[in-house]
Amino acid sequence: MRKCAPWSSVGVPIRRAAFLACFAVLSWPATGTEAQVRVVPDSMEQVQLSFAPVAKAVSPAVVNIYTTRRSNRPRSPFFDDPFLRRFFGFGPAPRRRQHALGSGVIVDAGGLIVTNRHVVEDSDGIRVVLADRREFPAELLMADDRGDLALLRADVGGETLPFARFGDSDAIEVGDPVLAIGNPFGVGQTVTAGIVSAIARTRPTADSSGYFIQTDAAINPGNSGGPLVNLAGEIIGINTAILSRSGGSHGVGFAIPANLVRLTVEGAAEGRRPVRPWFGAGGQPLTRDLARSLGLARPGGVLINDIRPGGPFARAGGREGDVVMSVAGHDVHDEVALRFRMATLRSGTTASLAVWRRGETLALELAVELPPEMPPREAVRLTGAHPLFGAEIVNLSPAVMEEWNHRGPSEGVLLNDVPRGSSARRAGFREGDLLRRIDDSEIRSTDDVQPALDTGRPWRITVWRGGRLLTSIFR
Repeated sequence: MRKCAPWSSVGVPIRRAAFLACFAVLSWPATGTEAQVRVVPDSMEQVQLSFAPVAKAVSPAVVNIYTTRRSNRPRSPFFDDPFLRRFFGFGPAPRRRQHALGSGVIVDAGGLIVTNRHVVEDSDGIRVVLADRREFPAELLMADDRGDLALLRADVGGETLPFARFGDSDAIEVGDPVLAIGNPFGVGQTVTAGIVSAIARTRPTADSSGYFIQTDAAINPGNSGGPLVNLAGEIIGINTAILSRSGGSHGVGFAIPANLVRLTVEGAAEGRRPVRPWFGAGGQPLTRDLARSLGLARPGGVLINDIRPGGPFARAGGREGDVVMSVAGHDVHDEVALRFRMATLRSGTTASLAVWRRGETLALELAVELPPEMPPREAVRLTGAHPLFGAEIVNLSPAVMEEWNHRGPSEGVLLNDVPRGSSARRAGFREGDLLRRIDDSEIRSTDDVQPALDTGRPWRITVWRGGRLLTSIFR
């Protein structure tokens, strides 16, 4: 049997190449000559020496996604001049098609496809292309902004499509080999191999707030929405982001765990919009000093400092000052991890919580339930000559708080939609802002807003945004 050279004598790139080459050689039977004949692996041990069986099994279920959208072509401002349009025949602004490219994976034989929301965002048309070059139009069934997930349904005309199955993303460990399959840079379907380099990444980049599996399998632009699979050919994640300064792969990629994706798919199949279970409390991660003051040996867990009266955590016996250490047996280290663990639970069940309180660990049973719409949202589109013209407002409720990932006051009126070009947008208001006061009037419900605005100029409007109260005066 041929052996690899000592790894300590070569550099990292050479060691990696030697590792793969050595495995390739060891997977070929020796014949006594230089000619080698490859054989199909017939055991799990042999499969681990070649990724070909896994790639062959999963690749037919991976699709390339092509989207189009129309946009105004940049043009000279002189084209809007009525005189020039009359005498020189300039018409309306021409529109052009923009094309985008991403990946997805089929998860049932009828053509249900999982991808990233950002792959199909603002698209006018969607087409999917299979590995065997069959093409189908597709429609968007559901988009989850918080999870960056989207579900498509391909119009397959009664055909049966190959599909991949979900695995248990909680069963993976750092060091497990994985494959990333997709269409990077539009060059065609590509398979890259690597390992799970970290799990439970909650803030891999400055603009992300999800919960991810980290891998060194090469993920590049165009891979978004494609599957990350284990050596059993199961989906353990949906590739979604890379950490890069150049736009290319630097060996740090992130995938949305399959356990969250699977529940999103099941909910959509039952006609439910993506609403995640309600914990009914908020908190902060433990610093080293906080952990020491509470008698904990090391930082870890979420210190609860805000409990919704009547919510699941309160009914389970939780108190302010409790430290939630784990949910359903899984450790949590910050609020992002806590929300992820809640999102992977099925409503109507119960989950065990490990809570640190006054020097001892307690077990609480939490009811897993969807957040209520109390008070009703009562959406109102504001009209009139005032700075909030065009905005849609809704009453704040636990359901709205979960949809917006709102971690602030638990009552008031939230700006649910601020369209581009509206007076509210030009005045600097954003979706997710919470109205607190208009002049001297405290805003508690949507019924309070229009009367407060109708008092006339000037308007002094206070909103809660990102943990701060912001006041602006409009004359």
